Amino acid sequence: MIINHHDPSGWRDYQKRLKSDARRKYLQKNLPALVLYSAGSLLLLVFMFCLGSWIIGHLSQASINPPDTKKQSSIALKKPPKKDPSNLLKELNLGSAQFRDHFVVEKGDEHFNITSSIDLALQDYILGLLRRSKTIQAAVVVLRPDDGRILAMVNYDKEGNGQNLCIKADFPAASIFKIVSAAAALESAGYTPDQPVFFQGRRHTLYKQQLKQTKNKYTNKISFRKAFASSVNSVFGKLGIFDLGQDLMSEYANRFLFNRVIPFDFPVAMSTIQIPDDDYGLAEIASGFNRKTLISPLHAALLASIVANDGILMAPWLVEKISSESGEILYHRKTAQLTSPISWKTAEDLKVLMRDTVVYGTCRKSFRPLRRKKAFKDVDFGAKTGTINDKKDQFKYDWLTGYILPQNGTKAISIAVLAVHGEKLGLRSSDLGRYIIKYYLTSKKS
Repeated sequence: MIINHHDPSGWRDYQKRLKSDARRKYLQKNLPALVLYSAGSLLLLVFMFCLGSWIIGHLSQASINPPDTKKQSSIALKKPPKKDPSNLLKELNLGSAQFRDHFVVEKGDEHFNITSSIDLALQDYILGLLRRSKTIQAAVVVLRPDDGRILAMVNYDKEGNGQNLCIKADFPAASIFKIVSAAAALESAGYTPDQPVFFQGRRHTLYKQQLKQTKNKYTNKISFRKAFASSVNSVFGKLGIFDLGQDLMSEYANRFLFNRVIPFDFPVAMSTIQIPDDDYGLAEIASGFNRKTLISPLHAALLASIVANDGILMAPWLVEKISSESGEILYHRKTAQLTSPISWKTAEDLKVLMRDTVVYGTCRKSFRPLRRKKAFKDVDFGAKTGTINDKKDQFKYDWLTGYILPQNGTKAISIAVLAVHGEKLGLRSSDLGRYIIKYYLTSKKS
């Protein structure tokens, strides 16, 4: 047998050529399909890349420039959303408004219609009275103690300055602070209206010698109610030293809203007091015989309203309703109790003291013409006065704060009158108060 031996490397080359020829024949046969498939895949990748880039860019642009909501709804332009009432009152500059029963306040391009609690006839009467008063400055607040509504808020300045004096706390409280001291004595120190008290010297002075507890032939005996009515400084000075002290006086000053913000429709300056720990300093504060205790006319009216309303203080308010130009109601008042600084019993005892001020005390002469008239026989009057000069004795600050409680169904009012006098005295605050009270009572009967 003859066997043929072949070269191995030649055989391998032969096999490679066969495979290469097979691949070439396959590509030639399927080339069109492969070209279409590759082109389609490439186009799909390009499309997906472009789409992703567009989405990312759109989202980024949206986060930088939010959509214009004004273009989204024509209804939103016709009827803007209601404003938060508490913020709306803060935004409007009501402090510069001329107070009427209706007035308009502008804020930017918007106009707001304000319906107020002002009694327009009473407001105009008081304004005319103050213009004839021959005072340098004057301010009057009249309010309803049962619900806190302001019936009149009137300012007068001889030089024509337009500031609202009624909410400025730049004025020494003087003896009207005795209302606070008396409340503390009646409620927390065991005092009664008829309790006997003692003093030496003149009633309206406050010397250190008068603050001693000694009794001798020069000592005067008087009831606590008469000491309040006549505004005997040394009685209240000793009350501050020996019965109240720094802590109790601080407590009652705080109860009556000193060193506290008074909530109102626009900012009210804070009435301030600093109560020292030395004896003479306590005597000055308790009696009101100092220029450091400062109060606003609005706050002074609130002191009397607490007494008139049985120890309850209602939050004061002037704005009853706010509406837009289209008539939409944006705000409507709800009355609210602010605090109850004293008990009903203490308020009743304070009424005794404040009645005596009208009948026997510092404003008896001013109110005598009213008390003598039969038409005012059933009206309960109560008041407290206060007078003090400035440091240079150029100006006299003259106060009246009080209340009337009619029995004929007419609503009760509380009133505060501040008259600032120069070299010549104008109409005193107690006389101005009498005129205002008379007008209020007679106008309500007609």
